[in-house]
Amino acid sequence: MRILLVGHGRMGRMVADLAPQFDGEIAGIVDPQSPLHAGGLDEDRWRGSVDVAIDFTFPGAVKSNVEALARLGINIVIGTTGWAADEPAIRRAAADAGIGVVAAPNFSAGVVLFEAIVARAASLFEAQREFGAFVHEAHHAAKKDAPSGTALLLEQAMRDAGYTRPIDVSSTRAGQIPGIHTIGFDGPAETIVLTHSARDRTAFGRGALTAARWVTGRRGWFTMKDVLGV
Repeated sequence: MRILLVGHGRMGRMVADLAPQFDGEIAGIVDPQSPLHAGGLDEDRWRGSVDVAIDFTFPGAVKSNVEALARLGINIVIGTTGWAADEPAIRRAAADAGIGVVAAPNFSAGVVLFEAIVARAASLFEAQREFGAFVHEAHHAAKKDAPSGTALLLEQAMRDAGYTRPIDVSSTRAGQIPGIHTIGFDGPAETIVLTHSARDRTAFGRGALTAARWVTGRRGWFTMKDVLGV
């Protein structure tokens, strides 16, 4: 699996380190801030020389990155979050080019399963009118978007499961927290809390590489649920 890394920050470097464990090799790096920068995404030399691109850049760059990669016919794993406003245009570019895309707010396998657990809990608590619900997420101080894409995903999973009452969503940005997502249901005399905690960021890198391997040769728009068969 030949990988084009788009973004060579903390997550991009981690993916590069983990790639050999997934039978992957880094064919190129596109990041003007990296000493290993190999050129722009609009260069035709990437066509046919890479199997998949993994994007860990920043929200404002995702649309132009996907459009450039789509023109080259390169499948993409989008690990960046915070680009929901551009999603319709990004989906169109991918569909018009007939490429495969895996997009997810969180690539951790545990989070995908956690989402299913949260949805089931929300469906059970919908009938318990005395309980209120909340979502809280905590990440490192450098994370740009708040609330996180995962928090919004979990909130939507609760809505899709039939939970109709207000859900308070809050965020914390401090220190080096890899990621903590907590779902709570609070009643007059008791509280139920469900929490997913990332011990480090390797879960996200491993998930992105799993997605990259899975989407190679595929066409369409996918999520980690598709990748994991959930």
